[in-house]
Amino acid sequence: MLKQFILNYAPGFLLEWAKALRKRQRRKVLKEQERTKSGISKAQLMEGLQKIGLRKGDSVLVHSSLSKIGFVEGGATTVIDALLDVIGNEGTLLLPTFPAKGRNKTYLEEHPFFDIENTPSQMGSITEHFRKMEGVLRSFHPTDCVAAKGPLAAYYTGSHFGQLTPYNEHSPFRKLCDKGGKVLMLGTTLNGACTNLHTLEDAVDFKFPVYDEKIFEVKMIDAKGNESVMKTKVHNPEYSAKRNCDALKPLFEKEGVLVNGMIGGAKSMLIDADKMLEVMIRSYREKGVTMYTPFGE
Repeated sequence: MLKQFILNYAPGFLLEWAKALRKRQRRKVLKEQERTKSGISKAQLMEGLQKIGLRKGDSVLVHSSLSKIGFVEGGATTVIDALLDVIGNEGTLLLPTFPAKGRNKTYLEEHPFFDIENTPSQMGSITEHFRKMEGVLRSFHPTDCVAAKGPLAAYYTGSHFGQLTPYNEHSPFRKLCDKGGKVLMLGTTLNGACTNLHTLEDAVDFKFPVYDEKIFEVKMIDAKGNESVMKTKVHNPEYSAKRNCDALKPLFEKEGVLVNGMIGGAKSMLIDADKMLEVMIRSYREKGVTMYTPFGE
């Protein structure tokens, strides 16, 4: 709770200074690991992925931080190869490829267009490398697009276009629940990256105005260069600032929703996507628990 209080009320310049300091410290550690050849190998990554519970045939959505893993021999390519080898040809790998660094509302006000082939991912180097790989499909969505590779890639990405809200039953996030898929937090936290928490908001008659009133009209360019216009809502920045996702972790641990583990040097979590949605719906209806009110009402 103290950490969340600091995030909510500390001056912006102080938060940016602390963030920059952490980045400098991480870079120093990574350079030392590279110099001493004490980095993480593909075999070590695969061992960690299997130990946390990733299996052949899994569909898994991965939120990642390459620097948190440590110095990885081969970088993003090695991480992706390790993930694909663990889930095998029967599995489907999904990564978020969102184009905004900050709030989606601000992003669309400044960039009311999306090019599925050329708009880069801002979700880290692993996601951008994956987006460009041969055989990877990307959902045609201006703010919450997901890239996927595997036998279910077209299923997950194919119906995201034209949806007024990004986490409904036609989205990759909700479809992952329907297929019994998993969410891997690879060096990331619920607070920083767990997009599947938003599936609750589109699955029930949600009481909080988490979507902004404005409906954006976005110019969309598909893989063949064809142009169209898509209407979409984005999250309300005022409510986004109220999120305290990490406070939900004890509930998810108690309900058997997630497993903790280490992958390389990264604290990680493997989440049962469907079970998380089920627990969120039940907890919301019984106690008013949400990422905005994690202790209920």
